[in-house]
Amino acid sequence: MKEANDFLQINLLGDKEQALRLNRIYNGMRAAGIEAAIVHSNSNIYYLTGRVFRGYLFLSLTLSAPIYFVRQPSTLRSRAGETVYRIRKPEEIAGHLCADNISTANVALELNTTSYTETMRIAHALGMEFPQYDISGVLRAARSVKTPAELHMLEISGEKQTLVYERIPHLYQEGMSDIEFQIEIERASRLEGCLGLFRIGGQEMELFMGNVLTGENADTPSPYDFAMGGAGADPSLPVGANGTIIRPGYPVMVDVNGNYTGYMTDMTRCFYSGELKEEAQKANSLSSEICDSLSAMMVPGAKASDLYMQALKMAEEAGMADFFMGHRSHAGFVGHGLGIEINEAPVIAPRSKDILSEGNVIALEPKFVIPGIGAVGIENTYIVESNGGRCITNAPSRPMQLD
Repeated sequence: MKEANDFLQINLLGDKEQALRLNRIYNGMRAAGIEAAIVHSNSNIYYLTGRVFRGYLFLSLTLSAPIYFVRQPSTLRSRAGETVYRIRKPEEIAGHLCADNISTANVALELNTTSYTETMRIAHALGMEFPQYDISGVLRAARSVKTPAELHMLEISGEKQTLVYERIPHLYQEGMSDIEFQIEIERASRLEGCLGLFRIGGQEMELFMGNVLTGENADTPSPYDFAMGGAGADPSLPVGANGTIIRPGYPVMVDVNGNYTGYMTDMTRCFYSGELKEEAQKANSLSSEICDSLSAMMVPGAKASDLYMQALKMAEEAGMADFFMGHRSHAGFVGHGLGIEINEAPVIAPRSKDILSEGNVIALEPKFVIPGIGAVGIENTYIVESNGGRCITNAPSRPMQLD
């Protein structure tokens, strides 16, 4: 049994892995003219330490390692070569840095993810009237290319998510609503080890465990920037299942949580009872063909916008453009990066400026909403490699019949 005074190691990544991630950030800082930065968000603290704690990381091009300012938990301790300061509030940061003769001028902050109040509080504590530099873009770019250790975590999540999806047909009982079906899928996911947390960057999107859609509910617009909508069970979370009874012949689209390691994979499959309507079968086949075409294009140096235009072209040639990525409301992308958060770079969209790099991890989700039928299509997670995208979510792509 651990004693009450046992400490928790602050850096769970190991020196080599943390150095690899830090070097990517330092290179980005140099290119952006940033000499020092404070990292505050849970996602980026996790990226740089392998754990979440309440506090801050101070990064500087002049330091050999980050300085950790920890508020909670108090049991976090340093190892040799690491500096950890226990603080109650951010106003204490400057005093420690000044005592160590470290400049606090023009420190970059996470302006995209930190509230105005918190931003100004940190800025004033460091003697700045207002922060002049934003580290958000540097962090986003660094995280978009995964290290081998991160790819391993994603592969584990993909394997576990695939196991759950292969069990889904056996979770169905005749007469179930979409909500009841989703609850059983969530239970199977949690028993397999799903952490449940759906990390989403930004303040405008929310989701609990995933999205299950059937029937006309699939054509209900949502205020969130997801590929699929749905009314949801309550106006406070207007997305996904709404209590619609699953009917024979109509597709049930399942897009549930793939967070098994702190790194998320994303996968969608369609299920059905009875005999699936022919329109749904054709749309699912088209979705699979688009994924195959785009994954072959997914090589280092490819333009994200070119992938989107290829998907749109295939939808147009099949006469399905009106239903592509929605019907009453269309999503403006066909794929997205993911990892610690579900909406990372690069973005596969028509006006995207992103260029693919080896080590990007991208979810492709060419989906269709057909009035009177419902939502149809697949989604897979791919690792960008020299010869194209390698799929790590390998449940059968064909519609699967419910037992």
